[in-house]
Amino acid sequence: MWWIYALLSAFFASLTAIFSKIGITGVNSNVATAIRTIIILMVAWGIVLARGEEKGIASLSKQNVIFLIISGLATGLSWIFYFKALQMGKVSQVAPVDKLSVALTIILSALFLGEALTVKTVLGALLIITGTVVLIF
Repeated sequence: MWWIYALLSAFFASLTAIFSKIGITGVNSNVATAIRTIIILMVAWGIVLARGEEKGIASLSKQNVIFLIISGLATGLSWIFYFKALQMGKVSQVAPVDKLSVALTIILSALFLGEALTVKTVLGALLIITGTVVLIF
């Protein structure tokens, strides 16, 4: 079932790119990112509170908190750079180049998490990298 959520994520990410490009017209990209972040914050906490999942906060370890904070910082920086790129470039170029993160994630998951690299994942990562280079140049 994970792949259904992954496909939904991809679908909404594509809508994000389109709606963001329209929404940042004539707006500072950092202000646009801040507004988007407030909406995401409200939606995420709305879901947590509606489902009664806030009780899980007490069970977070120090490691959980540290890495969730670091992850949040990385996400914030990603969004800031993504919005700046969208403001300057075409969605049809920026969004696919942004997905170079998929190939980088495959490499980093092997280095830091010890996940096995298969021929299929290496080939997929190389194809993504090649496609990104084609789009940039």
